[in-house]
Amino acid sequence: MKQIDFMAEDNIRQKLIQMGDPLERLDRYMDWKLFAPTVNRVFEADYSKGGRPPYDRLMMFKILVLQRVYNISDDQTEYQINDRLSFRRFLGLTLSDKIPDAKTIWLFRETLVKAGIIEYLFQRFEQELEIKGIVKHEGSINDASFVEAPKRRKSGGSGGACDRQIDKDAKWTKKGNMSYFGYKNHLKVDSKSKVITDYAATPANIHDSQVFAEFYSEYVNDTVYADSAYAGQKLPINIKQEICERAYRNRPLTEKQKIENRRKSKVRARIEHVFGFIAGHMRGSTFRGKGMERAAFSIGLTNIVYNMERYVYLRRKGLCRA
Repeated sequence: MKQIDFMAEDNIRQKLIQMGDPLERLDRYMDWKLFAPTVNRVFEADYSKGGRPPYDRLMMFKILVLQRVYNISDDQTEYQINDRLSFRRFLGLTLSDKIPDAKTIWLFRETLVKAGIIEYLFQRFEQELEIKGIVKHEGSINDASFVEAPKRRKSGGSGGACDRQIDKDAKWTKKGNMSYFGYKNHLKVDSKSKVITDYAATPANIHDSQVFAEFYSEYVNDTVYADSAYAGQKLPINIKQEICERAYRNRPLTEKQKIENRRKSKVRARIEHVFGFIAGHMRGSTFRGKGMERAAFSIGLTNIVYNMERYVYLRRKGLCRA
């Protein structure tokens, strides 16, 4: 009979660290206490009358981060936490600890959605990155990407189960020859650090330029880089516009305009790295829920987690102070 190795879990942990466990790095560099006051305030309640004590709120928030990193459902999250030591270690759970089930995870997220705190959580972390000197303020880049929602067809009658599942807030739009259904993630990104400094969530049919001016204040000097979709938009006079020019019928771009567009595009293209990381590494260009409120939460959390991952990268490369 094989003997029980009580050091096995710790040995596996050390092996994963040596191999480069991304969750261990994220947990090591992040100060999770930044989010605790806001999350805890949402759940202020009197438990003195009895009932099962709640799960640690910060641990539950880290579960949502896990979901966003790996783009997994509530049911799959419950399974993976039970199955994977790396998930348990990230959450501070031992093999003997009770694991929140899928319904508990859903209820926790839904409570945060109803509280409308995701923008504040984003701002709180972005402010911390400002304090650490990561955001360089050498120019901003604007663009937007689609966040696709489930496409459900209406039933033949009215009031059916399928009708209740239709996301009435998500909208159809077309770009080129492609049709999209869902929402948009509008970003403002620091051109030097590639950190997201502001965002807006809208239905997919809202043009990129319609929320453009909301990102810029008349009290802060900035330089904005963007593609030709943003051309002709009115911004405060203290904002320098480096917007790519567009050609029109019977009025092609001049050679000088082409040269200027290439110069601007060298900076503007950096935002594509942000969208590429979200879509590829985080698989975050989809939304599996329903409704603008939940979509805004999902988009906001995606942007927070992207900034976390970017912060970890910059820390590891020694490109920012601790």
